[in-house]
Amino acid sequence: MNAAPATEPVRHRGMITACVVLAVIMQALDTTIANVALPYMQGSISASSDQINWVLTSYIVAAAIMTPPSAFLARRFGRKQVLLWAISGFVVSSILCGLAQSLEEIILFRLLQGLAGAALVPLSQGILLDIYSLKERGSAMALFGVSVMVGPVLGPMLGGWLTDNFSWRWVFFINLPIGLLALAGIIYYVSETPTDTSSRLDWLGFGSLSVAIMALQLFLDRGEQLGWFSSGEILIEAEVAVAAIYVFLVHTFTSDTPFISPNLFKDRNFSISVIFIFIVGITYLASLALMTPYLQTLMGYPVLTAGMVMGPRGLGTMLTMFLAGRLLGKVDTRLLLLTGLGLSALSMWLMTGWTPNVSIQTIVYVGFIQGSSLGMLFVPLTTVAFTTLPVALRAEGTGLYSLSRNVGSSVGISIVTVLLAQNIQVNHAEIGAYVTPFNRVFDTWQIKSYLNPMVASGRATLDAMVTAQASWVAYLDDFKLLMVLSLAVMPLLLIIKSPKTQANDESVPVME
Repeated sequence: MNAAPATEPVRHRGMITACVVLAVIMQALDTTIANVALPYMQGSISASSDQINWVLTSYIVAAAIMTPPSAFLARRFGRKQVLLWAISGFVVSSILCGLAQSLEEIILFRLLQGLAGAALVPLSQGILLDIYSLKERGSAMALFGVSVMVGPVLGPMLGGWLTDNFSWRWVFFINLPIGLLALAGIIYYVSETPTDTSSRLDWLGFGSLSVAIMALQLFLDRGEQLGWFSSGEILIEAEVAVAAIYVFLVHTFTSDTPFISPNLFKDRNFSISVIFIFIVGITYLASLALMTPYLQTLMGYPVLTAGMVMGPRGLGTMLTMFLAGRLLGKVDTRLLLLTGLGLSALSMWLMTGWTPNVSIQTIVYVGFIQGSSLGMLFVPLTTVAFTTLPVALRAEGTGLYSLSRNVGSSVGISIVTVLLAQNIQVNHAEIGAYVTPFNRVFDTWQIKSYLNPMVASGRATLDAMVTAQASWVAYLDDFKLLMVLSLAVMPLLLIIKSPKTQANDESVPVME
């Protein structure tokens, strides 16, 4: 990687773009491709509903932990070398996931998969930022955004098809051909970057941040099962998370060579973008995590149907990402972001009116709106984050940006899962209070004949009905929360500085 004028042509730029996008799609697919297959995995490896969610969160947490060191690894060993090892490790761990025979094995291999694939997104984004000029960067980030965000949207559809036609194990085996193609392309087309053998990793900063993320995730995932602060384990996890965050922050602002440079946060647009992408991570993957059980459990959709009706989200995302890429520089970036947030809030508001009998057409068009909101958010947000960031800080910036998105995703999934379980219990108690033998509704013989609360069969049927109603209301409460989050972040738009296209982009390095 050498600094060169942006007008200098980049050899094999199209093939380089295709290779890194393929690698990102492979990594991004695995954030959600297993969603629709979870019930099948659960039965196959004898896991509970709470335990099987670790198949999702373990991957996201591992990716979040290993994302920030990607900049150091690229400096120390070379970006191409790190990419090759990341793809190889991702493919091998994917095969191991598909061969897993127990819950412990699949969680371990998903952790390895997340650790290996963590560097793919920030390093690929760095390559695209380097080989495209500032004027072309909107379109480049649109393409990158499609690979990052459409992967998780298309994941349930592809996962549903593979599970229905083959086995849940194929949601992992599918990474083998994709990974081999990306590996071959990067070996042939991508040039190596200079290495800095004197570069050292800030182990205290990396370690404290990793411990904080792991402790926070354990706290969120196990809190509901163990009774929150009435449990000694949860108290320890909360204390460890707080202590680790404190150590990380103090060390970051006092060390001469911190793990994450505080200079990143001197750029106002980057700092705000990190907050934005955190919220996008929460609302985006959390809503996808909710949709799968909603469709399969409440509505009784087969796995393939559930995946197919979620597919139009990806179409909406692709269309608006390319549209946003073309509008950048012509329309105020803040207006594009406002449009994206508005569409996100609108889709969540529409979902708060759903019932278990909502039509497929409604699910499709609301999903299309939600996917469109993502396209209008991701491209302008990525451009805002990196346009004014100094080139020297870009590698660290892409790592921190991806970290924020991953942590937002894992936190979001945990929060909505916890709230769903709590609200189902609360709603069940409230609705069940009206189901008594003294309720005059049961005086009607047509109802009493099959819903008689005085006999076991009638009570079982009533309990199933109450549980379904309680679950439905709990899902609506979660959708409402995600809508509020989309609205709450809007005031941050007022302090974003709209980036202006620079006439000269000679400071931007490109791949030779």
